[in-house]
Amino acid sequence: MGGLSAEREVSLASGAAVQQALLARGYDSVVIDVGRDLPQVLAREGVEAAFIALHGRYGEDGCVQGLLELVKIPYTGSGVLASALAMHKLYSKQTFAASGILTAPFHHVRRGQQVALKDLSFGLPLVVKPVQEGSSVGISIVKEEGELDAALELAFRYDDEILVEQFIKGQEVQVGILDDRPMGAIEIVPKKEFYDFEAKYTDGMAEHIFPARLDQALYEKALQTGLAAHLALGCRGYSRVDLLVTPAGECFVLEVNTLPGMTALSLLPEIASKGAGLSFESLVERIISSAGLSVKAE
Repeated sequence: MGGLSAEREVSLASGAAVQQALLARGYDSVVIDVGRDLPQVLAREGVEAAFIALHGRYGEDGCVQGLLELVKIPYTGSGVLASALAMHKLYSKQTFAASGILTAPFHHVRRGQQVALKDLSFGLPLVVKPVQEGSSVGISIVKEEGELDAALELAFRYDDEILVEQFIKGQEVQVGILDDRPMGAIEIVPKKEFYDFEAKYTDGMAEHIFPARLDQALYEKALQTGLAAHLALGCRGYSRVDLLVTPAGECFVLEVNTLPGMTALSLLPEIASKGAGLSFESLVERIISSAGLSVKAE
């Protein structure tokens, strides 16, 4: 848990919650705040298996997964390639498109390149986001041409590559996947304009509605779209897929979170509880089981 990304504090909260659940179920568990000395710490602590509660760069992007593969420590969640693909919004969008999964039209920009509205195949409003950040870090909604430069500057603080996307008006729906099956879909109604970092991690800043307010056919379509995105990237075990569902019944995939939050306000545990009847502790054990880990509770 912890780590070196902009989502460090969220990861610490996730890790603490998972650790509490593991201890409650009798597992011999130690928390590791991930730093550059991770290989030495893993060896010193005699770790037999890793429950990864990291978010963002160096934890959710395949880096830690690759290290664990190298030292032959089994771990929860997706493997190296799926983790890297899901974290990189450009490559994940290209994978979705190749798999026939709907995703918002976009323009890719590298640091040093110029972009203006006339360069785009779509108009205002726009969404500007870093290619490799999570938790809505560095994201802006641009409604007027004069706001574009500031949005680009903000996104470039976090990454050397950014995406400028067409803004899609729709319900924010998130699908929880466990054991390669959808558990349910929850709808998020943020108090602010969109589901940003503050809304995600501040109690009372967003309303959670389960099940999502969709008719039965569209609800099932959302579940299957979420599962298709999870499988297209080659994800393993569990994930949370973020969608925008339009009034016309289109399901646009925003991203797949291979290590979704595991805090008191997190959506995957809420979906697991309301959609699959799983307590937080049971969800943690199911994630361990889905990874095929041989670690036993004492």
